[in-house]
Amino acid sequence: MANPTSTNPRESASDLKNKAQSTASAVADKGREMADKAKDAGASLMDKAKDVASGAGKRADDAASAVGSGMESLAGTVREKMPHEGYLGSASSAVAGALETGGRYLKEEKLSGMADDLTDLIKRNPIPAVLIGLGVGFLLAQAIRS
Repeated sequence: MANPTSTNPRESASDLKNKAQSTASAVADKGREMADKAKDAGASLMDKAKDVASGAGKRADDAASAVGSGMESLAGTVREKMPHEGYLGSASSAVAGALETGGRYLKEEKLSGMADDLTDLIKRNPIPAVLIGLGVGFLLAQAIRS
């Protein structure tokens, strides 16, 4: 089936070649356009994921701060209600002091500061950190197995 408007086979081949090139060019342009859209959609999803993670981190920090305030309040209650003298008095004072110190630390450092402190501690003491990790893993394995 030859092209009715063209009788020369070279012109037909040239026309086919031009059509193929223009079709290939159009497909390539469409592919680039789709890739750009996918890239934009991925960037948008990445931004939303960052926002969600940031919001979750803020809520976790707020919760840690609230727990810290509660610990400080509990320390005050322990100081008021427990005996002040004798062995029980010194124990209650130590517990209140520890609660107050821990509560202040949680309020000031929040969860992100605690993670930084833990990272620094592991960097300074890598071998004990690995041994503790192995021990915790062993205990978890025993608990799951039972």
